[in-house]
Amino acid sequence: MKRYSAFAIAREALRHHAGWERAWKSPEPRRRYDVVIVGAGGHGLATAYYLGKNFGITDVAVIEKGWLGGGNTGRNTTIIRSNYLQDASAAIFEKARSLYETLSQDLNYNVMFSPRGVLMLAQTEHEVRGWKRTAHANALQGVETEYVDAQRVKELCPIMNIDGPRYPVLGALWQPRGGTARHDAVAWGYARACSAMGMDIIQKCEVTGIRAEGGKVRGVDTSKGPIDCGKLGLVVAGHSGVLADMAGFRLPIESVALQALVSEPIKPCMDVVVMANTVHGYMSQSDKGEMVIGGGADGYNNYTQRGSFHHIEETVRALIETFPIISRLKMLRQWGGIVDMTGDRSPIMSKTPLENCFVNCGWGTGGFKAIPGSGWGFAELMAKGQSPLCDAFSLDRFREGRFVDESVAAGVAH
Repeated sequence: MKRYSAFAIAREALRHHAGWERAWKSPEPRRRYDVVIVGAGGHGLATAYYLGKNFGITDVAVIEKGWLGGGNTGRNTTIIRSNYLQDASAAIFEKARSLYETLSQDLNYNVMFSPRGVLMLAQTEHEVRGWKRTAHANALQGVETEYVDAQRVKELCPIMNIDGPRYPVLGALWQPRGGTARHDAVAWGYARACSAMGMDIIQKCEVTGIRAEGGKVRGVDTSKGPIDCGKLGLVVAGHSGVLADMAGFRLPIESVALQALVSEPIKPCMDVVVMANTVHGYMSQSDKGEMVIGGGADGYNNYTQRGSFHHIEETVRALIETFPIISRLKMLRQWGGIVDMTGDRSPIMSKTPLENCFVNCGWGTGGFKAIPGSGWGFAELMAKGQSPLCDAFSLDRFREGRFVDESVAAGVAH
């Protein structure tokens, strides 16, 4: 793999850009691999990358029903933060955030990480107490956050109306080293690095069955033929329940659509990410000037990847009071992604009842921010059978009643 650099750009400019090679190979699948990972989104590709980088396991195939990064990885609002309340959550999200800081250098691919800071507004007295509690918890966890007052919020985001009649801004939880990254670039960067290690990334390859023998996984049947494997990782977000059914077990998850939209591009006016959980909307400005807007998940189970009118109405109406500037903007486009939700709104990274079959799912509405940490921990789990980052998120917790509650306790699961 040729390294990307300023010198490479200059060299190719002189050669009319004729020397650029494909970022990753697209081979036909072999008959057998040591490891097969189903799902070529951010989490699946990160798992493959850290299997190779940290454990030297490179006989890996990453198979994808559609195109690389075409699921939730390419359909999110790119927010990165780690200011979670529970220790297990803060550990894996902080691991991810710290890896994001050097990911462009590690992958030799610009993922456009922008540590612009994340504000989580307190618009009720209950939220004030909740965010102060989280700030204290983060201090004990080694996560850099602070609770700031309303005037500091106004300084950080001047376009905000902090005196709204229904929900005035009373303060916020501020994480200055949170921010955003380019979602597509994260998937592309991991894919390029995996391909350079000799891994096979196989697109347009749908899994149609999972083969087992004596309670142990043997391989998968696909639209491109059967593939045997020693270990199998299921990393398919909203379709995790479908794959689990093929493997002969059930998962405690439900799938719903999460929608987002962007406005027409405007001049730079907002250089932080703002999350307003009371009205349930969040917003940032992209490098192209679009206002990136998201809200809550749909209230009913579905597998759609489309937007709907009620989302525009509810989410934009909620944000206009806090951001009057957006009231006259035109919507540019809208989309949806299929998210898989657990009862405690925390992920599942676990062994399964089928030996040598592992599952990584349940990230709900906050999976993008976790990609590097998820890949790091899940790769360790698959390679060694145990990972400190994954221990709290095993399937056993649902049977044993030791939930990692990030919905009620932290106020929001994003």
